Amino acid sequence: MSDDQTSAPSPRVVVITGASRGIGRLLAHKLGAQGAAVAINYKVNADLAEQSLADVVAAGGSGFTVQADVESPDDIDRLFDEVRDRYGRLDAFVSNAAASAFKPVSQLKTHHLDRSYAMNTRAFVLGAIRAAELMDHGGRILAITSYGSQRAFATYAALGSAKAANESYVRYMANEFGPRGITVNAVNGGLIDTDSLDYFYNKVPGMAPMASVLKTVPLRRLGTADDMADAADFLLSAKAGYITGQVLNVDGGFTVVAPPYWEDTTGDLRAAVLGSVPDAGSGSGSPSTAAGE
Repeated sequence: MSDDQTSAPSPRVVVITGASRGIGRLLAHKLGAQGAAVAINYKVNADLAEQSLADVVAAGGSGFTVQADVESPDDIDRLFDEVRDRYGRLDAFVSNAAASAFKPVSQLKTHHLDRSYAMNTRAFVLGAIRAAELMDHGGRILAITSYGSQRAFATYAALGSAKAANESYVRYMANEFGPRGITVNAVNGGLIDTDSLDYFYNKVPGMAPMASVLKTVPLRRLGTADDMADAADFLLSAKAGYITGQVLNVDGGFTVVAPPYWEDTTGDLRAAVLGSVPDAGSGSGSPSTAAGE
């Protein structure tokens, strides 16, 4: 190489758990389009993970797939060991994988509590610890959470409490990792059109119909996986370099409203705001047009 030539910059290295579908897959694709090297973590479906990686490569990025059950501390270590062995460093970690039992508190058993903690909170904390060890020049840590961390509603106690714990850890990590140039934030999703939302509203016995809930969202539509991935992409970018310890709500205004809702009003009061507004659920992103993850 001549003296006036310089080597190409190294790609940004990113780990995304649960990146074979949904929000994780869309985020991986967006980062691939920026030239990132993405570690596509998955638990079971290798074919979906390979398809996600193919999207990344087609967009201009690179990476690899890695099977790891984030409920297992050993698997978490293996995931980050492989990233270390391949790249020697890490620029961003996104804790996206999540699962829990949807039951009333009185019906939660020990195994429900243990698995919810392991899958959601412990996986985030252990992953963040390992990620920070590989961020020798600063970096980004991001947790994907949900509105159940801030609001209480039917059957969501186990997962909502785990997500609330993650948001608390975000603040503590921001304080401790900040001197090392590492930002830590969360993206909190509202009613986001994914497989998880479909399961919660259509497969949990006795759950309220989505249409009645959607009427309380100020923007009057479901969010999309792209809405979440765009917010995550921003917090992972250089533009968010001075933002840390924060929770960015992506919810169409859902968590800022409370009863009485405008949908509950009548007469002139209702007409003042909703007189010419179509019913929620009749436009793009409604439950009837939801495609899932």
